[in-house]
Amino acid sequence: MNNEQDVSAHYRHGSLEQALLDAVGAMGRGADCLQPADLMGADEFHIGGAQATRHLVAPLALTAAMHVLDLGSGLGGPARTLAATHGCRVTGIDLSDEYVAVATSLTRRMGLADRVAFRCGSATALPFDDAVFDGATLLHVGMNIADKRGLCAGVHRVLRPDGFFAIYDVMRTGPGALEFPVPWAGGAEASFVEPPEIYRAALTEAGFTIVAEQARAAFAREVFAALRARPTASGPPLLGPHIVMGPAAARKIANLTALLERGVIAPVEMIARR
Repeated sequence: MNNEQDVSAHYRHGSLEQALLDAVGAMGRGADCLQPADLMGADEFHIGGAQATRHLVAPLALTAAMHVLDLGSGLGGPARTLAATHGCRVTGIDLSDEYVAVATSLTRRMGLADRVAFRCGSATALPFDDAVFDGATLLHVGMNIADKRGLCAGVHRVLRPDGFFAIYDVMRTGPGALEFPVPWAGGAEASFVEPPEIYRAALTEAGFTIVAEQARAAFAREVFAALRARPTASGPPLLGPHIVMGPAAARKIANLTALLERGVIAPVEMIARR
């Protein structure tokens, strides 16, 4: 398999929508009248979930007139958060046809299909015309993309002048080998974690100006400390990222947490302008 096939295979579930709806139902919520907050325990598949999404876009002054591209849109949680909170239109693109189908169905169930849409495709070969988006977001996706320069060049092409590119990725912040599996990869063949300077170089080469950068290591440690503090006698919560990660979820989280604690990796935010 090539890299993109490896990535798509890693995220394949098979019955993901039903697993999510079963969890929602067990929590007493109706599957056909969902609200974005109902799935935030699972559909914001990055460290800190919706809280991290809101923090990333807070400086961007999003409006209902904007059209935003969400790269590696997954189950659609960030896209729906942006649309529900700011009223903007969002188009998501993801390699996984299963994720695109589930994201589309969940969005319809939440009554957001008029503002949020998804399509299957590659973040390094964007199937969009030039200068059609006001901004783009990338949340815990770059770790699966080897070609950071191609990624940034493609995003630059589809953005309008002064459009933003908001990144929240796990990046390498210290020495040490990565231990697999982790949430984004079962092995090194699908993992492309790079230090911030690689992102900076790719953004600058593409024509972007980096206007803000913030390390979020402390935030990540707080997130996992809070998770460890929760009672575990009854097992994991009904709704959570373990549904997306499958049977190896506990090991993936343990490896991720250990790497964060050792300073090998950490989430980093970057905001760039075209």
